Amino acid sequence: MHDRISNKIREFRKRDGLTQEELARAMKVSRQTIISIERGRYIPSLPLALKIARFFNSSTDEMFSIEEGY
Repeated sequence: MHDRISNKIREFRKRDGLTQEELARAMKVSRQTIISIERGRYIPSLPLALKIARFFNSSTDEMFSIEEGY
Protein backbone atom coordinates (compact mmCIF):
# COMPACT_ATOMS: atom_id res chain seq x y z
CA MET A 1 0.00 0.00 0.00
CA HIS A 2 1.09 3.54 -0.73
CA ASP A 3 0.11 6.88 0.67
CA ARG A 4 -1.48 9.41 -1.65
CA ILE A 5 -1.16 13.17 -1.38
CA SER A 6 -4.41 14.98 -2.12
CA ASN A 7 -4.85 18.71 -2.42
CA LYS A 8 -7.44 21.45 -2.64
CA ILE A 9 -5.66 23.55 -5.24
CA ARG A 10 -8.46 23.29 -7.83
CA GLU A 11 -11.05 24.22 -5.18
CA PHE A 12 -9.09 27.29 -4.04
CA ARG A 13 -8.21 28.28 -7.60
CA LYS A 14 -11.84 28.15 -8.76
CA ARG A 15 -12.99 29.96 -5.61
CA ASP A 16 -10.67 32.81 -6.55
CA GLY A 17 -11.66 32.74 -10.23
CA LEU A 18 -8.20 31.81 -11.50
CA THR A 19 -7.33 29.69 -14.50
CA GLN A 20 -4.62 27.05 -14.36
CA GLU A 21 -2.52 29.27 -16.60
CA GLU A 22 -2.86 32.27 -14.25
CA LEU A 23 -1.88 30.18 -11.24
CA ALA A 24 1.02 28.65 -13.15
CA ARG A 25 2.29 32.10 -14.10
CA ALA A 26 2.03 33.29 -10.48
CA MET A 27 3.94 30.21 -9.28
CA LYS A 28 6.49 30.43 -12.13
CA VAL A 29 5.75 26.87 -13.27
CA SER A 30 4.11 25.41 -16.36
CA ARG A 31 0.38 24.95 -16.72
CA GLN A 32 1.10 21.22 -17.07
CA THR A 33 2.68 21.26 -13.60
CA ILE A 34 -0.50 22.75 -12.11
CA ILE A 35 -2.63 20.20 -13.98
CA SER A 36 -0.47 17.33 -12.70
CA ILE A 37 -0.55 18.57 -9.11
CA GLU A 38 -4.33 19.10 -9.16
CA ARG A 39 -4.85 15.56 -10.51
CA GLY A 40 -2.55 14.07 -7.87
CA ARG A 41 -0.06 12.79 -10.45
CA TYR A 42 2.76 15.00 -9.23
CA ILE A 43 3.73 15.93 -5.68
CA PRO A 44 5.10 19.47 -5.55
CA SER A 45 8.41 20.23 -3.88
CA LEU A 46 8.18 21.63 -0.37
CA PRO A 47 9.06 25.17 -1.52
CA LEU A 48 6.36 25.05 -4.22
CA ALA A 49 3.78 23.60 -1.80
CA LEU A 50 4.53 26.41 0.67
CA LYS A 51 4.35 29.02 -2.09
CA ILE A 52 0.96 27.69 -3.29
CA ALA A 53 -0.46 27.65 0.24
CA ARG A 54 0.82 31.18 0.91
CA PHE A 55 -0.62 32.40 -2.42
CA PHE A 56 -4.09 31.28 -1.32
CA ASN A 57 -3.58 32.59 2.24
CA SER A 58 -3.84 29.02 3.51
CA SER A 59 -1.74 26.59 5.50
CA THR A 60 -0.08 23.61 3.89
CA ASP A 61 -2.17 21.40 6.21
CA GLU A 62 -5.34 22.90 4.78
CA MET A 63 -4.09 22.74 1.18
CA PHE A 64 -2.51 19.25 1.21
CA SER A 65 -3.34 16.00 3.01
CA ILE A 66 -2.11 12.42 3.08
CA GLU A 67 -4.51 9.60 2.37
CA GLU A 68 -2.90 6.60 4.02
CA GLY A 69 -3.05 3.11 2.56
CA TYR A 70 -4.38 4.25 -0.78
